[in-house]
Amino acid sequence: MATAPETGFTGPDLCRLSARQAVDALKSGDVSPVELVEASLARIEQTSPAINATVTLCAERALEAAKAADRDSPLAGLPIGIKDLTPVAGVRTTWGTPGLAEFVPKVSDPLVQRLEARGGVVMGKTNSPEMGAGANTFNPVFGATVNPWDARMNAGGSSGGAAASLAVGETWLSHGSDLGGSLRTPASFCGIVGLRPSPGIVPGGSDPFDTLPVQGPMARDVADCALFLDVMAGSAPSAPLSSHAPAQSYLSACLAPAGDIRIAFSADLGGWAPVTSEMEDILRTGLSALTGEGVSLEDARPPLRGAEACFRTLRALGFWAGARQTPERITRQYKPALKQNIADGAALRPEDIADALITRTRLFTDMADFLSEFDVLACPVTGLPPLPQEIEYPTEVAGVPSRDYLSWLCFAFPATLCSLPALSLPLGFTQSGLPVGVQLIGKPRGEGRLLQIARALEARIGFAQRPIDPIVR
Repeated sequence: MATAPETGFTGPDLCRLSARQAVDALKSGDVSPVELVEASLARIEQTSPAINATVTLCAERALEAAKAADRDSPLAGLPIGIKDLTPVAGVRTTWGTPGLAEFVPKVSDPLVQRLEARGGVVMGKTNSPEMGAGANTFNPVFGATVNPWDARMNAGGSSGGAAASLAVGETWLSHGSDLGGSLRTPASFCGIVGLRPSPGIVPGGSDPFDTLPVQGPMARDVADCALFLDVMAGSAPSAPLSSHAPAQSYLSACLAPAGDIRIAFSADLGGWAPVTSEMEDILRTGLSALTGEGVSLEDARPPLRGAEACFRTLRALGFWAGARQTPERITRQYKPALKQNIADGAALRPEDIADALITRTRLFTDMADFLSEFDVLACPVTGLPPLPQEIEYPTEVAGVPSRDYLSWLCFAFPATLCSLPALSLPLGFTQSGLPVGVQLIGKPRGEGRLLQIARALEARIGFAQRPIDPIVR
């Protein structure tokens, strides 16, 4: 496993701060929200030509919000990014699709309303693939976002703009969403932390009854991610499946001693998820180096029979349902892969859907039983490292042909189907200097314990969680 490459940082000094340090400085009065907004604007201007992560700026709106920020609120006026799949009132919100390229919503998504009420200052919108479909962030409206560690490479998706933005220090926290790894893949590729929480923890999204897609936090370290989850979490009238925030904050749980940690490791999820030897070696070597002194690691085979077919069916159903509510003037301009996802949903038979629902219930029960013996399941986020940006998806992984752009994302399926919290934690680097994250999947509703474990492992890994200048070769 390679060590972290040498990197520099030439942005404003304020952008070096962690989110927690920045919030503390805001609350103490050592720095003002306006100063942080100005630092963020300067860094975005500095880095956008290289990585194209924050694609819509709302500078005047952010400065006005900063002037009115309440220092006693949880974020106290901290600048944040919002993914371009989530409406922000008065700010261009495109979903990366031509039919909505000039859309400006009048009302923010309830999650954005919550974040702003709790002291977040929206700097702008981060880039996403069209309608969030795909793990390579490019679209016909804004073009491609590239990897800050090597601008020739893919930043992951669909929260690729958010991850790349954080990696270079454009903001201190950024919002993401996840169905098929959209928080986890870009976090792994860009060397930051992304958490997919259990459904209902964070309200928001277009369908309040769909438990496959969720909203979640992204940050440069685990404790900052916990801080952001605290700000996001809680019940909302607009989200019928949402739950009250826990009595103990996620940040408090995260910072508490982790005690003994039992890790199950599966490099290929029992044989159906292909992984390259390089990725397996990085993860196995990195995790093995963390064992001892209360941390144990055991190779295990999670019970995931039928997961791929189940995921594909339920995802296609969701895409088809979404398209039925979208005007044809918009859907007719979708990219071919997105149109195929919708067609797959339209072709489903009732028995296909019933079988998928039955399989999903069994998978949850089996995984809950499996995790009763461990604290977390560790596995790859993806089976291979980032590819050149112009490659939409790999045609094969470790010699196994890819059926389509979903095939290489199969490591994301179990947590999504079983409604389990999952986090991508930076663990190592490839020989070419690209980050590699390990996916940690927690117990049902186990966000606090998952964050606690991730922070304990992060401390042992010892990588500096600092922003970098984009590396343009």
